[in-house]
Amino acid sequence: MKRRTALKALGFGVGGAVVLTSGGYGAYYAAAKQDTAGRIAFDKALPVPPLAESETDASGARVFALGIRSGTTRFKAGPATRTWGVNGTYLGPTIRARRGERVAFAVRNGLDQDTSLHWHGMHLPAAMDGGPHQVVRAGETWRPRWTIDQPAATLWYHPHVHGSTADHMYRGLSGLFIVDDEGVEASKLPSRYGVDDLPMIVQDRAFDGDNQFEERVPLGGALGVIGDEVLVNGAIGPYVDVTTALVRLRLLNASHARLYHFGFSDDRTFSLVATDGGLLARPWNTERLYLSPGERAEIVVAFEPGERVELRSHPSEYGGTLGRIDGFDDRLDICRFRAAATLSGGTEVPSTLGTAPDLAGEKAVRERSFVLASDRINGRAMAMDRIDFGVREGTVEVWDVVNDNGFPHNFHVHDVRFQVLTVDGGKPDPHLRGWKDTVLLAQGKHYRLAMRFGGHTDPNTPYMYHCHLLQHEDAGMMGQFVVLGDGEKVGTVPRSHHHA
Repeated sequence: MKRRTALKALGFGVGGAVVLTSGGYGAYYAAAKQDTAGRIAFDKALPVPPLAESETDASGARVFALGIRSGTTRFKAGPATRTWGVNGTYLGPTIRARRGERVAFAVRNGLDQDTSLHWHGMHLPAAMDGGPHQVVRAGETWRPRWTIDQPAATLWYHPHVHGSTADHMYRGLSGLFIVDDEGVEASKLPSRYGVDDLPMIVQDRAFDGDNQFEERVPLGGALGVIGDEVLVNGAIGPYVDVTTALVRLRLLNASHARLYHFGFSDDRTFSLVATDGGLLARPWNTERLYLSPGERAEIVVAFEPGERVELRSHPSEYGGTLGRIDGFDDRLDICRFRAAATLSGGTEVPSTLGTAPDLAGEKAVRERSFVLASDRINGRAMAMDRIDFGVREGTVEVWDVVNDNGFPHNFHVHDVRFQVLTVDGGKPDPHLRGWKDTVLLAQGKHYRLAMRFGGHTDPNTPYMYHCHLLQHEDAGMMGQFVVLGDGEKVGTVPRSHHHA
């Protein structure tokens, strides 16, 4: 029985106020746990987002045309669901470019309301970032351009309209942005897009009785919308027909609030080879991997001929006493892998990959502290016209970040990759030892993050730092900083940028 069906059967509506007796709360709490292991049909092939097409303009830049529009998408039997998409009705194409390439975009907003596209994880000028100051008006076209200047990594794009990011993402506006370079090509990792190198955009969604998306926040929940259906690349219950002995999965948690604890149904070991900012120095072999909203990971999985196994999200330790309400006790089957009788390709994951983060030995010019609590950072809610501070171009800073109110949070910084130096004074776990731009914050623990700012300066146009649980972000758990060149001082956000 699905979560919403169980709650309605108990007499608890969804989305409305309700008063629970102690007995009623116990029944509600018991019904909140979801377990789909062995219950998913896996009756449709995993869709693979197409690679975005581009043209070369007179300046030599690759130009991508991205059209944001509304439509309908059929996720299950019955009525189609009203959705938004980029160059389609749901999600968007995978953008792929190489380090050193000049790229340009024509982002056409075909909706009847303002929206935006933010390039999550990209190092680029603040005016091109696609954050809340770069809103694309209904019917208009935004034309950002920049030079790709960072190592190979799996990035993504999504809306970032202040106060409405959660709603716009829930309707379907997201896609991957893959950066390539010589280093990742030399690594000999599986690299045939859609064959042994698979994008996997993982989202949870809730549907009402007419198959329309329902932005349902659990009664008593602390994180935001939690869905009871899991989509991968827009499909419920997909399968992959495996033809190679090794498969690389580019995992993206594109959910609003759900934490995934990835593993496989047979508890097999897999290799983590890259995190948000690119390749690890060497693979880390594990049976479990946490990804909070906004985080990415590249893993390599080995298969045997003829076997079947499911990618699964296992229960999590991070939820606390009421974590069940927000899905932390859930066990969810996500995708089935069906290996062919004969598999091609090698069976060894490379023992060396990229370059380890190297900021631990750098002198930090400034240390800053950030406390996340009650939809605030350092006690302040986001204000579009307030620049919280400036950082100096070319310098390294260390930010101490702590989650201080008992609810799960994570922390994302625009424009830069960071190195997790320590977690509560100790060495970070292996999955945090690569380059990151988003990190899950365990309650009460201090995360020391080192980052170098460089390449683009603008005293008036800010980048963001925020919790990437979207209800928290929209409610104000976000701040702004600018990168300053020599002699520059923190400026003023132009009034035309002050959108609600």
